Order: sequence, then C-alpha cells, then structure tokens
Amino acid sequence: MDQIDVMLEPLRGILLQIGAFMPRLGVALVVLLLGWLLAKAARFSVVKALRALNFGVLTERAGIDTFLQQGGSQRDTTHVFGWIIYLLVMLATLLVAFNSLGLTQVSDLLGRLLVFVPRLLVALLVVVFGAYFARFVGNAVQGWCRASGIGDAALLGGVARYALTAFVVLLAVDHLDIGGGLIQQTFLILLAGIVLAAALAFGLGARDRAAALLERWFPRDERNERLR
Repeated sequence: MDQIDVMLEPLRGILLQIGAFMPRLGVALVVLLLGWLLAKAARFSVVKALRALNFGVLTERAGIDTFLQQGGSQRDTTHVFGWIIYLLVMLATLLVAFNSLGLTQVSDLLGRLLVFVPRLLVALLVVVFGAYFARFVGNAVQGWCRASGIGDAALLGGVARYALTAFVVLLAVDHLDIGGGLIQQTFLILLAGIVLAAALAFGLGARDRAAALLERWFPRDERNERLR
C-alpha cells in the first residue's frame, strides 16, 4: 500500500497543479473574450469618430491614402488608425491575461509592445499632418514661382514638397526610436552625399546647365530689376 502511495504521489502533485491552474486559465479566457469585444468596439468607435471629423479628407489631400492604394491596400488611413487602436486594446488584454497566468516573460514582451504602439500612433499622426503641410507648402511655392514668372514652377514646388515630406518622415522615425538613431544617421549621410554630388556636378561639370537654369528661372532683365 505504501508503495502504491509513493507511485501515486507525482500524479497527485500534477493534479493539484492542474487544479490550481484551471481557475487562472478560466479568468484569462474571460479577460480575452471581454478584451476582444472591447477592442472591436474601440476600433468601430475610432473609425466612426474619424469619419465624422472628415479625417479621411485630410489623409486623401495629404496623399497618404493614395500611397496605401498604390501599395495594394484596400483600406484607407482611417481604417489603419482603427486597427492600431484594436491592436493597442488587444495587447493590453493579453498583458492582463498572461499576468493572471503567471507568465512573466511573455508579459514583459507584451509590455514593450504596448509601449511601442502609442509611439506608432503618434508617428502616423506626424506623417499625416506633416504630409498635408508639405503639400500645402509645395503648392504655395509653385504658385509663388508662377506669379513671379519663374520657370519650372512645378519642379520647384515638387522639390519643396518632397523635401519637407522627407523631413517629416525623419521626425516620425526619430519618435519611434528604432535602431538607436541608425536610420536617422543613414538618412543624413545620404542627404549629405546627394547635396555634395549636386554641388560638384553644378560646380564642375554642369556650370553651363546651371547658368541656363538661372537664366530660365530669372531672366536677365528681371535679375537686373531685382538687383536695383
């Protein structure tokens, strides 16, 4: 009899552990179900609120929706924000569920992701408003060049727009803090290389072309009037 008790002792321990784990598993499943419903409700509410605020008009004029469609996406930026809110709520739900199960390592990983998602949301807002402002500045530069009689107004307006857009994207990436500044440094190096190459090209091999462009943008009579 004693031998049988000794043999059954590990099985009893396993059953006790299972019995202690089942209530926590039930709580975790209930939390997941409630969190999933809350995440769907939050996504629906955010999309409806952004639609009511005409946020889609802003993203369309900024060119973000067009960029997504060219990438093969059937959703617009409003749905992207809705999915980010859904992801944020689900990560919080999973964090609570795994904490109730005592899985601390998984909880730590989810906690890091939970901190990253709001940064992603802010970075997307920076890109949306920054792209809209860049388009406004580009149109303003183009209109001013045309009013001043400067040639290649569309080209100069596009340069201003895309330069500001690149700066805004750099700000968004800097807010995400990805790669410890490696992306920002790489971008600055590439930008410096482009500027240096353009300066060398115009200074050494394209002086005639630069003079022609200046003559086209600022005719000689107009430049004399400006100097006066």
